[in-house]
Amino acid sequence: YKFKDGLEFEEEDWNYCDGYDRRFYTEILNGLKPAGRTQKVDKEPAPPIPKGWYDCGDGVYNPEKRIVYSYSDHQFIRNADTNEHKWIVTTCRRGSDFFVGKVYKAPTP
Repeated sequence: YKFKDGLEFEEEDWNYCDGYDRRFYTEILNGLKPAGRTQKVDKEPAPPIPKGWYDCGDGVYNPEKRIVYSYSDHQFIRNADTNEHKWIVTTCRRGSDFFVGKVYKAPTP
């Protein structure tokens, strides 16, 4: 099987997205971006993700309904089974509903 971006699936020795090499396919082909310009998705710009949902590669995933919807107009694509649900919530980028990082406190005069 060959994906739209040219990545070819191999049943044996499949090492893409295996947990050891976290690069996107475009990064494998074109190299990493410089520090400070981290690539968050394979094809930029990154689509918006509703709060609490996930970007699963071909759409956005609502974990409460276990449904994948299209990026642009949130049309139904498919229902996720238990294995896909587990993979999405442990692997994919989430629409943030919490702050990640250091909180800056302004000095008081």
